[in-house]
Amino acid sequence: MLHHIELYVSDLQKSASFWGWFLGELGYEPFQEWPEGRSWKHGSTYLVFVQAKEKYLDVPYHRARVGLNHLAFHAASREQVDRMTGEVRARGMNLLYEDRHPHAGGAGTYILFFEDPDRIKVELVAPAEEQRLPE
Repeated sequence: MLHHIELYVSDLQKSASFWGWFLGELGYEPFQEWPEGRSWKHGSTYLVFVQAKEKYLDVPYHRARVGLNHLAFHAASREQVDRMTGEVRARGMNLLYEDRHPHAGGAGTYILFFEDPDRIKVELVAPAEEQRLPE
């Protein structure tokens, strides 16, 4: 089981606003807060976001470089994916593969792909209709 993931971000306030909203919609709760970071927890797993130091901000994140490519989360339903898609659009976030949305993951998939404030790719994956999760 995954214990936690820690991500350094370029603007903690922007990231905390975005991730607080997104993770809250998925059932995560605020866990820790300190001047340079925030975390949200679901069960025994948590995600941590820490302000990167100024000297490390000169090279922006890109998912094609060595390191993290994306984070994928379970959605409770296709309806939740649709609702979150509307919210992501309303917040001006960059939707990925919009021409193939919500089936960009292939036949039989129902997924929202978008980027967080640092352009980290995020997926919200709906279960197969027979495997709906509680919202």
